[in-house]
Amino acid sequence: MTAQTTDPRLDFEQHRSELTAYCYRMLGSAFDADDAVQEALTRAWRAYDRFEGRSSLRTWLYRITTNVCFDMLKAGRRRALPLDLSEAGSAESPPGAPMVSTTWIEPVPDSMVMAAGGDPADRTVARESVRLAFIAALQHLPPRQRAVLILRDVLSWRAKEVGSLLDMTMASVNSALQRARATLKAQELTSVDRPDGLSEHDEQMLSRYVDAFERYDMDALTDLITEDATQSMPPFPLWLRGRDDILGWWTGQGIECRGSRLVPTSANGSPAFAQYRSDLAGGYFPWALQVLDIEDGRITGLTFFLDTERLFPLFGLPNTPPSG
Repeated sequence: MTAQTTDPRLDFEQHRSELTAYCYRMLGSAFDADDAVQEALTRAWRAYDRFEGRSSLRTWLYRITTNVCFDMLKAGRRRALPLDLSEAGSAESPPGAPMVSTTWIEPVPDSMVMAAGGDPADRTVARESVRLAFIAALQHLPPRQRAVLILRDVLSWRAKEVGSLLDMTMASVNSALQRARATLKAQELTSVDRPDGLSEHDEQMLSRYVDAFERYDMDALTDLITEDATQSMPPFPLWLRGRDDILGWWTGQGIECRGSRLVPTSANGSPAFAQYRSDLAGGYFPWALQVLDIEDGRITGLTFFLDTERLFPLFGLPNTPPSG
């Protein structure tokens, strides 16, 4: 249990990371999550003189934060990944017109949603529950079901606690959880997968990926990417399924990625890289935030987020790669 201080604002700040993670799972956007937490803490400060201590401060903050998320979700538009919105294209398909940023699931820096230290098992659950595929699956749930599933299956709250927070009966909580789990199962996801972190083999594979991508060695990349891997490039709607189409894109319409530099970062509990493309003057400029899905030591998915003007500052990434 977190000890309270004499300054409620300091007590609020102790919960910022977990509240941001909760809002990110609810909203699918790091920017929206940050806005939601800021609004929730502002509301909490204004109402603090009415806080009677009938629940813990943490539970009270979650109630306020949940209401903020529900308010933000009233528009009814869900975020998604390109894979959710259309059939796969081919290496020759045009990328399509860029879609507005509110269409897409957006990546989140691990530092925003995972507190340093803590129990390794808790960190594993935190990491797995911000994976892009899991966040995308959550967006298929109505807001109240989404909150129930996150609180019960991710944060391990008791049904009685969730019912009190959401003003629901125990039966309603259990029913909502069953429906939410069924929806995730239809998306071929359990509530939270819990594999171990990256193995030494995975780390070696990622080093080979960086080397092969920077050399633009398609033969070496072939060995690292699974045959049925996927690639998407928000804000463009086009996505690809299959290694042949992915490599065909890289050597065709995406040929200007040749000569890029990759700088490791962390996003959504997954391996990620800042990609800098080379320019005519011999320098580099931000091009994409790559978030990779890996399984059994190979790459199964690549999401290239191209909105670097917003994302690189969020991730603390420089406009040019480090020298050397």
